[in-house]
Amino acid sequence: MANYTLRINGELRQVDADPDTPMLWVLRDHINLVGTKFGCGVGQCGACTIHLGDVAVRSCSVPVSSVGDQQVTTIEGLSSDGSHPLQQAWIEHDVPQCGYCQAGQIMNAAALLKQNPDPSDSDIEQGMNGNICRCGTYVRIRAAIKTAAETSR
Repeated sequence: MANYTLRINGELRQVDADPDTPMLWVLRDHINLVGTKFGCGVGQCGACTIHLGDVAVRSCSVPVSSVGDQQVTTIEGLSSDGSHPLQQAWIEHDVPQCGYCQAGQIMNAAALLKQNPDPSDSDIEQGMNGNICRCGTYVRIRAAIKTAAETSR
């Protein structure tokens, strides 16, 4: 076990964990931030997406020892009151069905909009590639991203 000081959602958090422990389990089991979901465990589905700095990463594939002093943002840190434009657009477009993948979808979309504040349909499809929605709400996800982009301008 090793001791890590992590910057998570704007707060410094102390964690004792094995260096190879994926950030997914550090967040869920050590810090009790359970909005980040386990999906596949191999970085392929996107349910566990968080931000390291401004970059969307799959937390199931990022060992705690690799985080260093980078800012970690989870779905809980995107907005404390659900007022982020993506969260509002998700509601407006009634995106979630089962809801399981939605935190990862929103976190990936937030990174996309930081990188490209006015994405085309093609940009969205490419940027969201790899975030799987078993319910197939991709059309609503794209519409919500476009609405959030418009709202943020």
